[in-house]
Amino acid sequence: MTRAALDGAQVDELLVFLAIVEAGSFVAAGRSMGLSRSAAGKSLARLEARCGARLLNRTTRALSLTEPGRRLYARGLALRDALDDVGSEMSAGDGEPRGQIRVSAPDALGRRIVLPVVRRFLETWPEVQVEMSLTDRVAELVSEGVDLAVRIGVGAPNAGVICRTLRREPLVLCASPDYVARTIPPTRVEHLSRHDLLIHTSQGTRLTWHLQETEGTWVRVTGRSRLRLDSAEALREAALAGLGLVLLPRSVVADDLEMGRLRRVLPDCDAGAVEIMALYPQRRLLDPKVRHLVDMLAAELATRGP
Repeated sequence: MTRAALDGAQVDELLVFLAIVEAGSFVAAGRSMGLSRSAAGKSLARLEARCGARLLNRTTRALSLTEPGRRLYARGLALRDALDDVGSEMSAGDGEPRGQIRVSAPDALGRRIVLPVVRRFLETWPEVQVEMSLTDRVAELVSEGVDLAVRIGVGAPNAGVICRTLRREPLVLCASPDYVARTIPPTRVEHLSRHDLLIHTSQGTRLTWHLQETEGTWVRVTGRSRLRLDSAEALREAALAGLGLVLLPRSVVADDLEMGRLRRVLPDCDAGAVEIMALYPQRRLLDPKVRHLVDMLAAELATRGP
């Protein structure tokens, strides 16, 4: 493919090729580019025809780059970075973000904190459109085309992903008045072994609770775990239904505690905190849309106290 022959259609085919390589599948790549699996496959076929070489080896289980594919992938990365930089510079030229931004956030946190900020963000920047996914599943930013993910307590991000801590959010142990009334309230951490614990689980991994006793000792919590859920919002609803004790970020249960729908349990024990983080793909120039939205989220969270 000669530089002179690189028209708009071929640029699109090259970007689809990059997406296929990074997603590892035609389905995920097509989704990130707004295409069907078939359209992504046809785009790759046209690009291979133009190049006169096979770019990917396909098997039923995996895709792998050929030698021409590796060379084109490296050149494609440089082209995509240049296009991103031009777009960022143009967007920043008059100081006004514009265009679409794709955001992913956990359901409970997204409804209570992120959505109100997004509403103000849209009012402030009328040339911006937001596509938002509320899910506790951790999105793959690059392969799914996510511009900004807000997450609670995730581990180290993948290479090529920037992570900014927005806030350390206190965890709160609580239960419904109905549950508290029909059980013997615990006065020490070890008493929790006699209680039903509503545990957060993600991809088969259970969250382990640790509480700090008043004398300063951190204790691992053990207890019955008859119901495990992969959604903070579902855990909150289970606690409201009186199904057990729950350990959640304070922002998720603040309204319920204020209205008396939930009550603190072992309030003198420190339940620790989790980090609320903003994750976004690494770029030499951060897209103004992402920068402004992250700054607004950080300002909102800063007003919520320690």
